[in-house]
Amino acid sequence: MRFSTQEWEQWPAGPYLIVSRSDGQLLGSTGFGFQTPHEAMTGYVLARDAWGKGFATEALTAMVDVAAVIGVTRLFALCHPEHRPSRRVLEKCGFVRDDVSKLAIEFPNLSPGVRQEAFRYSLAVSARMNQES
Repeated sequence: MRFSTQEWEQWPAGPYLIVSRSDGQLLGSTGFGFQTPHEAMTGYVLARDAWGKGFATEALTAMVDVAAVIGVTRLFALCHPEHRPSRRVLEKCGFVRDDVSKLAIEFPNLSPGVRQEAFRYSLAVSARMNQES
């Protein structure tokens, strides 16, 4: 809770919970991790039983929309290389895989405590919003 509060106090947005509209069940989380006022990391973590139901696409689309409103011009997200559905969600939402040297991060919903290779995807928010107009 302290981390969430600090993020919301320092930046124009922070972590969000993803809940089911039909029954209010907690499905996962999304949000922003700001690098600068104009660049932030985003992503989503969903409970396994929520996978494959469109929640990730809906959450990521919402984060891109919020980013545009609050002045974020570049978003990036990290993805496990073997998780094809997440790569597809990122690409469907306009993100493009960066040619960044190997990154190693922890995916707490896949293997807690284990650092693994990750792909980095990025999106120029203003460019995406212009394409939709």
